Amino acid sequence: MEKLDFRKLHGSGCFVIPNPWDVGSARYLQHLGFRALATSSGGFAFSRALSDGAVPRDLMLQHIREIVSAVDVPVNADFESGYAIDPPGVAANVKLCTETGVSGLSIEDSTGNTAEPLYELPRALERLKAARSAIDASGTGVMLTARAECYLTHHPDPLKESLRRLQAYSEAGADVLYAPGVHRKDEIQTIVNEVSPKPVNVLIGSDIGLSVAELAEIGVRRISVGSALARAAWTGFMRAAHLISDQGTFTGLSGLVPFGEINNLFR
Repeated sequence: MEKLDFRKLHGSGCFVIPNPWDVGSARYLQHLGFRALATSSGGFAFSRALSDGAVPRDLMLQHIREIVSAVDVPVNADFESGYAIDPPGVAANVKLCTETGVSGLSIEDSTGNTAEPLYELPRALERLKAARSAIDASGTGVMLTARAECYLTHHPDPLKESLRRLQAYSEAGADVLYAPGVHRKDEIQTIVNEVSPKPVNVLIGSDIGLSVAELAEIGVRRISVGSALARAAWTGFMRAAHLISDQGTFTGLSGLVPFGEINNLFR
């Protein structure tokens, strides 16, 4: 696919953009027919025995480039908060990310500081505009997703603050808007309505009782799953390993996908 196809995917309807954490999972998701993929900062961090947010910039860029090279579908990069505080640093790092071949990337407005978890809106806008300028200067057509982290940082009024920020980010040049952590259907609907016609990404990290069809019906354009698939893999691994370690049994290995099925996928 060309990068233009990724932009067209956001024009109408709704699509799921699942998050692999390594080349094998990326190839399998492409095999299932997903039309685009997104990296997961958390999923990749766990595979490196690191916590989310602890992966250095250059290692993350290497990972993003590896995923892009492994598949034939567009890839959106979870580029966290741009790996810099100041706007020029964000711009320089976004430029490096566009050089990996991604079709899109996201920038968060969280600081990583529990005392002040969100950048003040003027500062957040400066950082987003720096990312926008770097993308435009690259001539790559990479789509910019702006993330309002109000729900994940436990803001006292996450819906109101998310709307304020997402509307400002839309005016600043974001192509896609994203408030990870919103779970209630009525709140998702409000976000979609208030930022229209810009496409909205919704994160589904657990079974919240909403299907793809239901999210599509209220106007959601894109659905990602963050670290959920990686955590699903870790869940199976941890349960099986605990049974061996704690009980000396191998019942956790029952019902596994046959070796040959996985092996043949990668021949």
